[in-house]
Amino acid sequence: MTAMSERSLETGASKGDVRARLIPVADGLVAAVAVSLPWSTSATGILIVLWLIALVPTLDGASVRRQVLSMAGGLPVLLWALGAIGMLWADVSWSERIAGLSAFHKLLLVPLLLAQFRRGGRAQWAIVGFLAASIALLVASWALVLTPGLEWRGKDWGVPVKNYILQSEIFAICAIGLIGQALELGGTHRRLLALLAVVAAAIFVANIGYVATSRTTLVVMAVLILLFGLRQFGWKGALAAAVLGGALASILWVSSPYLRLRVSDAIENMKTYDASNVNTPVGLRFEYWRQSLGFVAEAPVIGHGTGSIAKLFQRAATPETIPAAIADNPHNQILTVAVQLGVIGVLVLLAMWVAHLALFRGSTLVAWFGLVIVIDNIVSSFFNSHLFDFTQGWLYVLGVGIMGGVVQRGAPVAANAESRT
Repeated sequence: MTAMSERSLETGASKGDVRARLIPVADGLVAAVAVSLPWSTSATGILIVLWLIALVPTLDGASVRRQVLSMAGGLPVLLWALGAIGMLWADVSWSERIAGLSAFHKLLLVPLLLAQFRRGGRAQWAIVGFLAASIALLVASWALVLTPGLEWRGKDWGVPVKNYILQSEIFAICAIGLIGQALELGGTHRRLLALLAVVAAAIFVANIGYVATSRTTLVVMAVLILLFGLRQFGWKGALAAAVLGGALASILWVSSPYLRLRVSDAIENMKTYDASNVNTPVGLRFEYWRQSLGFVAEAPVIGHGTGSIAKLFQRAATPETIPAAIADNPHNQILTVAVQLGVIGVLVLLAMWVAHLALFRGSTLVAWFGLVIVIDNIVSSFFNSHLFDFTQGWLYVLGVGIMGGVVQRGAPVAANAESRT
C-alpha cells in the first residue's frame, strides 16, 4: 500500500509538472493567434489547433463547467447546440448541413477562453500582440500608399492582406481602444505615453479616412465614440463626443475625396434601389434582406435548418435574377440565424450579446476593450454576418474570452502583469 501510494503521488506530481509547463505555452499560443489574426487565415487556424492541444490538459472540469453554466459562456454553447439540432430538419444534403454548422464551431471555445483567463492567463500578451500586429499592418498599408514603386500591392489599394472591410474594422477597434488607453495613462500622469496613444489612434483613423474605408466601420466608429463619451463622462460626455466626432468627420469629409466617394456612392445606391436595379453593393444587400425576410416568414419559429441558406436563394431565383443576387449569406447576422433557426435562434443570439455586454459593464480598461469588441460585432452584424465569418468571428470569440476571463477574475491586465514579474 505504501509503494502504491508513493507511485500515485509521483504520478500526480508529474501530471502537475506537465500542467504547470503547459499553462504558459497555452497563453503564448493564444497571443500567437491574436498576432496572426490580422494577417493570415491559415496561420490562425493552425495556431488555434495547437492552442487547444496545449490548453485542454491544463483545464479542470469544475472551471469549464462553471463557465458553461454561466450566461456569458453558456449561451454561445447553446447557440451552437441549436445549430447542431437545426441540421435535423434542413432540406439539404448532409455535407451542406455540416458545412453550415462549421460557422458555429468557434462559439464552443468561448467558455474555454473564459476559464483559461479567469484562472490568471497572461492576457496582456494577446492584447499587446494584437496591437503590434495591427500596427505592422498599418505601417504596411501606408507603405503601399506612399511608395507606389513597391511590387507587393496587396488585393486592394493600401490593403496588404485580406480585404478593406476587415482592415478598416481592425484599425477602428485599435483606434478606439487606444483612446481608452490614453485616458487611463493621462489619469496616471504618464502624459507622454498618453500622447503617443492618441497619435497612434489618429494614424489608424487617418488610414480609414484616406486609404481603405468600410462604410460599416464608419457606423461602428460613430456608435463607439458616442458610447465612449457616455461611459466616461455621462450624457455631457456623449454630447462632447458627438461634437468632437462631428468635427473629425467634417475634417475627413473635406480633405478626403475617397471618403466622400464611398459615402456618396452608398447614398446614391439607396436612392436608386428598386426591384429592377439591384446590381450595386447597397442594392444587393437590400435584395438579400428582402428575400431573407420572406424565407423567415415561411418558417418563423425554428427556421429552415442549418446550412439551408444557399438552397433557399437558389430556389427563389428566376431567369431574370442576376448571379450576384443568389447568395449563401444574407449579410446580416440576425437574418442569417433567423433563416436557419427561426425566432428561437435569434432570441439566443440576442441573449448572448446582452450577456456579453453585461460582462463588460465595469469601468476598467480591459472592460472597455471587451465592450469595444462586442459593440463592433453587434453593430457590424446589421450589415454583415461577422459572427460566422472567419476573422471577425474569431476576433469576437478571442475578445470576449480573453477580456471576459480577466473581468471575471476582477483584476486589470496591468495588475496581472505586475503580479507575474
